[in-house]
Amino acid sequence: MHEQQRQHPQPQPQPQQQQLRQQLDTLTTEAFRSELADIDQLPTLEIAKIMNGEDSTVPAAVATQLPRIAAAIDAIAERMAYGGRLFYAGAGTAGRLGVLDASECPPTFNTAPGQVTGVIAGGPGAMVTSVEGAEDSPRAAAADLDALKLTSQDTVVGISASGRTPYAIGAVSHARDRCGALTVGLSCNAGSALAAAAEHGIEVVVGPELLTGSTRLKAGTAQKLVLNMLSTITMIRLGKTYGNLMVDVRASNEKLRARSRRIVALATGAPDDEIEAALAATDGEVKNAILALLGGVDGPTAARLLADTQGHLRAALKSAPARP
Repeated sequence: MHEQQRQHPQPQPQPQQQQLRQQLDTLTTEAFRSELADIDQLPTLEIAKIMNGEDSTVPAAVATQLPRIAAAIDAIAERMAYGGRLFYAGAGTAGRLGVLDASECPPTFNTAPGQVTGVIAGGPGAMVTSVEGAEDSPRAAAADLDALKLTSQDTVVGISASGRTPYAIGAVSHARDRCGALTVGLSCNAGSALAAAAEHGIEVVVGPELLTGSTRLKAGTAQKLVLNMLSTITMIRLGKTYGNLMVDVRASNEKLRARSRRIVALATGAPDDEIEAALAATDGEVKNAILALLGGVDGPTAARLLADTQGHLRAALKSAPARP
């Protein structure tokens, strides 16, 4: 006769896990779409069409938040005009999107080192490798911001698709409480804790994902669109463009050097020899070269006029002496 097998009790979920599951059940970004339960059995083209259709709804969701986005941009630009910096803080996909947007500002707008910075839970290594548990620590967010010597002139944008990520909420709360920095909370769920913690809450509700809970899809696209607006329009407000020309572009390679000459040509209509002379006289600075050509001034005068107008080319042109 075999010895009766002992019955082992099944492990029960920890209270913290139960609470987290309950939270996820309430999030639009985590909702299960039963109509897509058989998507893995569809032809590839049909899946692509469904996914494309899903993506096409994102701009409309962003449009509902345009007044909030514009208000945040004006507040960010006002602080940056007086030397403030812009920080993005997030975990996982949200953190990577922040780092991506920040890293594109120096070549596009010639921003100063550290003027726009992405902070990701788990540190730089988390850009390419998942750092488990990093998003769960608001204290880590506070420490990361303290290392950057945050001031009241700075802005911290917390990014989280769910709007509940402790790292993003911790970054925003710490920035607001520690030194009165401007705070923005970007999420993809209504009534999020992140938006509530920030001075400017932006909630782009894109609805359930094609793959349940995969917020690198519509939510990620929405976040990228909003971050594009935050950085690009802020730089427009700061005078980093002339019309729709990137006059602060940093010519760090052959393609950008060619683009620099093309921008000067589009802005001035000057012949190539004058463009080359102007760029030579201004150490290759596109904005200065345009001012030299349109304002009829030399390189040092162009630099002085731009310094006097905080880099705003249109204002510098108005203060330039008339061309003889």
